[in-house]
Amino acid sequence: MGKNLFSEFQPVSAKAFKQKIQYDLDGLDYNKSLVWNAPEGIHIKPFYHSEDTTSHAIPGQPQNFNIVEEIFILDPKISAGTANHALSKGAEALLFKADKKFKVDDLLNALSQEALLLYFDFSFFDTEFLIELSEKLQSKNHTAFLNTDIVGNLGLSGNWFSDQKQDFKALEKVFLNAKNDNVIGVDLTNYHNAGANTVQQLAYALAHVNEYFNEFTNHLKTQTITFKVAIGSNYFFEIAKLRALRLVFATLAEAYKLPQNCHILTVSALRNKTLYDYNTNLLRTSTESMSAVLGGADSICNLAYDAIYHKTNEFGQRIARNQLLILKHESYFDQVANAADGTYYIEDLTNQFAENALSLFKEIETGGGFITQLVEGKIQKKIKESAAKEQEAFNSGSKKVIGSNVFQNTADQMKNELEIFPFLKVKPRKTLIEPVIPRRLTEALEQKRLENE
Repeated sequence: MGKNLFSEFQPVSAKAFKQKIQYDLDGLDYNKSLVWNAPEGIHIKPFYHSEDTTSHAIPGQPQNFNIVEEIFILDPKISAGTANHALSKGAEALLFKADKKFKVDDLLNALSQEALLLYFDFSFFDTEFLIELSEKLQSKNHTAFLNTDIVGNLGLSGNWFSDQKQDFKALEKVFLNAKNDNVIGVDLTNYHNAGANTVQQLAYALAHVNEYFNEFTNHLKTQTITFKVAIGSNYFFEIAKLRALRLVFATLAEAYKLPQNCHILTVSALRNKTLYDYNTNLLRTSTESMSAVLGGADSICNLAYDAIYHKTNEFGQRIARNQLLILKHESYFDQVANAADGTYYIEDLTNQFAENALSLFKEIETGGGFITQLVEGKIQKKIKESAAKEQEAFNSGSKKVIGSNVFQNTADQMKNELEIFPFLKVKPRKTLIEPVIPRRLTEALEQKRLENE
């Protein structure tokens, strides 16, 4: 028993594997029959071998992941109560969202714990408020990520908060006065939810953060950049996407002599979620959470299965939280760090995503940079082209969404379940640029089904 079992087997080269496959194909072309060309422009082979896979150490991967609860602030005292309840039920970190200023003391003084991990996502930009918030967060010993993203706001809303010059000037004031090393956040969720493919998401992440690197290099020497990333259903691709993001970010940061480790907060994608057969959303968010863990997310915020048509409710939030608790405490996903290291397929995907994203990033920079290409509409055009291809694949049935374009439950009745509007709402407004608009893949089909109920 002391003998190594595997020493009895002779290693087989990649060439020998391929020759055997080619022989068994009986004259069919290997590349046409077995190599899949993904929409991202990468090639998926039928097998992977150590000979043709380059392994890279992924910088900054965490030893564990945090379970995050998202809470919207209307009344800060009520939101603090909701947060305390979530923490008592297993949440380990909090993501607070708000559309307007609130009394900071009313929120922070009502939280039951100090030294919490807190994320913020504001759709407004007020320098004095952010400075006050950062000071009071420090006094409570909280670790906080402010996630200020003026470039992301331009892409999402089509407008600056004020104008480009004033927004960058105001952000510099936050850097100079806020007692926080985690000011900047780069929100990539909108690109995913609007239909951008994996390579585009990674390239836009680099070009997006590069606008901050160009403007604030000196201020970022002690800062940690946060990426908020949407995770979809393509299990291995999403694992590789997070790993590639760390690789390409480290490459860019090294060129500026800035910290090469970033912080990744993942959230469930909206693009693939469905109104009908809504329980399938539970399965989707389960695999998405697994991808996030194995890809090396620092923190994971899971989406409730009914979030697209119900108001936030205790049952939906509890189930979403428990999915992550099961992964951590019953499935032991917290026991092994860097679990994807050495898997030839994921390593190869990571490398292809990173190389193609860097190439696209260079094209964007040659074209004037991310803001310039947003203003010119080039980024929006590319995302719409990618989204149209995916939509066409869904409409034709080649891209399957269970319960929607295949295996429908025709008895489903959803008209009386809608507490919130589940479809794209476009409010006519004047914008500087065309915004990047998120849209779920199944919306048109669902609207027809609702009309026919």
